[in-house]
Amino acid sequence: MVKYADGPTANVEVRIDAPPSVVWPLLCDINAPAEFSQEFQGADWVDDGPSLGATFRGRNEHKVVGGWRSTCTVTAMDHERSFEWIVGDVDYRAARWRFDLEPDGDGSTLRFTAEIGPAPSGLSPAIERMPDREEDIVAKRMGEHSANMRRTVEGYKQLAEARQAGNS
Repeated sequence: MVKYADGPTANVEVRIDAPPSVVWPLLCDINAPAEFSQEFQGADWVDDGPSLGATFRGRNEHKVVGGWRSTCTVTAMDHERSFEWIVGDVDYRAARWRFDLEPDGDGSTLRFTAEIGPAPSGLSPAIERMPDREEDIVAKRMGEHSANMRRTVEGYKQLAEARQAGNS
């Protein structure tokens, strides 16, 4: 049984016919996922970002729980390789989101990973109300994350490949 405290993870991956130099700017644009996600609505830098240690405030909307804002901190930023942020306290996170980008021939492979927990999040009240359904609650939420992540990487693929074609 997958428990919230175990840090459930979702991963998606896509091959993009564009080099990391073309894909990278999309990963660092904290508002780009809002174009594709059904939940993420956008964000604003609190600090001067994107940079390691910078913070931003994200806006989300979910049909069941409504809207909320999250404070996030950039915890990894390796040029044309990885971009990661933590939701909430860096030492006790509610979630971790990460893009990893690798050269792949004349293109790139993009991986998007999300890990929830261990700190409480919007999912915690549902689990507290129905502890016997924790596995179902976590699985449903991870399915929602995976679907939005898939839309995001596929959207990035389209944008990057269009930019690459325009540069050819």
